[in-house]
Amino acid sequence: MKFQKKFLMIYPEIPHTYWSYHYALGIIGKRAVMPPLGLATIAAMVPPEYDCKIVDMNVARLTDHEIASADLVLISAMIVQGESMKRVIGRCRRIGVPVAAGGPYPTACSDEIEGVDYLILGEGEVTFTRFLEDYAAGSPQPVYSAESKPDMNCTPIPRFDLLELNKYHMVPIQFSRGCPFDCEFCDIVQLFGHTVRTKKPERFVAEMEAAYRTGFTGAMFVVDDNFIGNHRRTKELLSSVIAWQREHNYPFTLSTEASIDLAYDRELLDLMVEAAFGMVFVGLETPDDNSLAAAGKQQNRKRDVIESVRTIQRSGIEVTGGFIIGFDSDPPDIFDRQIEFIQELAIPTAMVGLLTALPNTKLHDRLVREGRLRSISSGNNLSFTTLNFRPVMPEHVIAKGYRRVLQTLYSPSRYFDRCLKLIGLLPKSSNRSGLRIRTGDLGAAIRSVLRQSFSRYGPQYLRFLLRAVTRHPGRLVTIFTLVIQGHHYIAMTRRLFRSAAPSQTRDAGQRSTTRTYEQPIVAGTMD
Repeated sequence: MKFQKKFLMIYPEIPHTYWSYHYALGIIGKRAVMPPLGLATIAAMVPPEYDCKIVDMNVARLTDHEIASADLVLISAMIVQGESMKRVIGRCRRIGVPVAAGGPYPTACSDEIEGVDYLILGEGEVTFTRFLEDYAAGSPQPVYSAESKPDMNCTPIPRFDLLELNKYHMVPIQFSRGCPFDCEFCDIVQLFGHTVRTKKPERFVAEMEAAYRTGFTGAMFVVDDNFIGNHRRTKELLSSVIAWQREHNYPFTLSTEASIDLAYDRELLDLMVEAAFGMVFVGLETPDDNSLAAAGKQQNRKRDVIESVRTIQRSGIEVTGGFIIGFDSDPPDIFDRQIEFIQELAIPTAMVGLLTALPNTKLHDRLVREGRLRSISSGNNLSFTTLNFRPVMPEHVIAKGYRRVLQTLYSPSRYFDRCLKLIGLLPKSSNRSGLRIRTGDLGAAIRSVLRQSFSRYGPQYLRFLLRAVTRHPGRLVTIFTLVIQGHHYIAMTRRLFRSAAPSQTRDAGQRSTTRTYEQPIVAGTMD
């Protein structure tokens, strides 16, 4: 086939954060955590007469030759990728290739984006298809936006064949968009609405099949911002996923994000376990009820959070959690309370970030009205230099307290204590996929022992391994997963505070560096 045009789709670099797992990837033999699902989905919308190539700068080098060979460069980025995106745009301008940009960052901050020829905002099923029609007719417009929300069943099966999946730890997939809740600091409702839109079970399973046909097996992440936003439809989906997993001998271990009400729907929880979900990320935010109320996190106030987390853990699903410091209602002892809260919850992966006002959120709008907003968020709330507004609590207190929280939580002894407690809470026999030793696991375990045994925290590491393997010999995969992740958290914490100058600590929140909490990859928005 003779191609009419060449589209080069570029995913900019994500800086090293707690979410990048930079220090763990070398141990497991991967280059990045996940490929860009959004670009793979956008590529599936392109007619076959166009030649599409995806370059993920997190796993491959972008060359000037690749840019020069393209008729059009399409860039997708989250806020945290903003600096890398600007550099790519500059290269395209120098070489003379037109640029289109979309995804969460351009959609949220379109007035900040410079040097692009076309802005394709919002959900790609609406705006990118319109752009393609105009581009083919030779009359593309500078900006494409839409208020309508597309039917998720219109989303094509992603072009997994354009991705080198063997370079990634997990493959992403999407079931729904939208969330029924309305947290003040979250931009999901503004991006995708309150109504939860879902794919039909057969469509979702077809995407699992497409990923499976590439030869990839292992971790699969359902990137929904709230996988259980519609309990009934999620249950319908899980029945189909279970049937597919059984038929294919459980090639995937699943993980996702969900709200705390998962713990109060036993049928839903059991279905997730049977479908081979091994991890769920839950926004727990804070132990302080006043801060939860002020943030609009009503769903967490109605529950006994510790007991809710225990219910999920005892079912066989690890809970990872998001926590926030910097709410106006935070009391002076919030730092100690967060540490105690997280240790009690037995959550090894506790992503504690400073509150950040993302564009197009109720928090952002309120801070603008109050004259407290200082700058656009960098998208990385896991750093003590990113407060982009004037807080109620003195900033030097927040900076010092936040430093102590992270350094305490990711001290080897505290981290391994949480790991050991979690493993003790998990049932001896869990989902079919979570206990399987897969190809590559043995090599990762050997590299872990060789590297971590001789690290600064080697004695704590070996002590944990001895205790965990002796008490829970059937949990080797879980044990080594936790210690390898822990290597990244411990190294990242040391790097973060070693590289920070004292003046940065004193001036936390004074400036912005313009992912994330790297926002989960969302297909259809060119992210």
